[in-house]
Amino acid sequence: MEHIKLHIPGPVEVSEKTFRAFCSPMIGHRGQGFKDLYARMQPQLQALFYTQQFVFLSTSSAWGVMEGAIRNLVSKKVLNCMCGAFSDKWFDYSQRCGKAAEALQVLWGSPIRANAVDQKLASGQFDALTLIHNETSTGTMSPLLEIAALKIKYPDVMFIVDAVSSFSATKIPFDALGIDVLLTGTQKALALPPGMALFACSPAAQARAATLNDRGYYFDFVEFEKNAQQNMTPSTPSIGHVYALASKLEDIFSEGLEARYARHAKLARMTRDWATGHGFTLFPEPGFESVTLTCVDNGAKKSGRKVDVAKLQKLVKDQGFLIDGGYGKIKGATFRISNMGDETEATMRQLYAALDSAMKQL
Repeated sequence: MEHIKLHIPGPVEVSEKTFRAFCSPMIGHRGQGFKDLYARMQPQLQALFYTQQFVFLSTSSAWGVMEGAIRNLVSKKVLNCMCGAFSDKWFDYSQRCGKAAEALQVLWGSPIRANAVDQKLASGQFDALTLIHNETSTGTMSPLLEIAALKIKYPDVMFIVDAVSSFSATKIPFDALGIDVLLTGTQKALALPPGMALFACSPAAQARAATLNDRGYYFDFVEFEKNAQQNMTPSTPSIGHVYALASKLEDIFSEGLEARYARHAKLARMTRDWATGHGFTLFPEPGFESVTLTCVDNGAKKSGRKVDVAKLQKLVKDQGFLIDGGYGKIKGATFRISNMGDETEATMRQLYAALDSAMKQL
């Protein structure tokens, strides 16, 4: 079957080099070979997270670690910061885990702001909060540095941050920010196949987890730390993912972190320029646009140009590219274009050419 190149918000395109690593021969996950592989990656993972703590590998989607964070860290009540489809789901997760939860809801396309979080935390009701740094459904990036600064004021509140669609595309200095959990998945900017999550925990988060008796096993943060000390995972890992991650780390550090961040920022600007150049407006509030994907307004805010998104998708797909037709309640009223992972100016210009051709046929 002919391959259609992915420019959706995830999974994204995976390189031939990464796939070759993913298909490496299997080894025993309790043997020295696996331990050596994990140990060899750990300094690079710590550099990517900007942390001195262990970076854990979970054979799951990021949602598994998101649920795990709720079970490991919430004793009193959690504040779920909600600005789109995925952050909204975290409120549902909290309740399904039997935790007291409250929503801090803002309009889709608007970021979470520190003053709103501060007002909620000032009540003293909460011992944890959840935040999605880059809301994938709306292409909106909340000001993490501004929000994380509140940790000084509320040291006993666990700050849990989902960086699924921003991690490795922009700098997130875990230790310096003082947040307690930073988690991501493999299928977004890391440009790996879906199926593995990476996360780091602060010493305070590990201490909190150790006090809770109903944190389960598969996502037990205490078990992750015990095993990481031996360069292992609590449960059987996806060894193919680990090999692929090792290969991708080579690529990331060969390019250089600052160069990688600059590349993502530039490609995002180019994509936004393509959209506005064709008469569209952008869905996110100005100044809070994602650096990994562009969410184009197509009638959701009743401004700018509007096209038949399904037809646009088909015309682009006929040329070998797949873009996204919007998510959740803004499906069709927006569409999304990814620039994350291994994309370059040259590969993005190929996509823009296909989009230009499609626009002429609408």
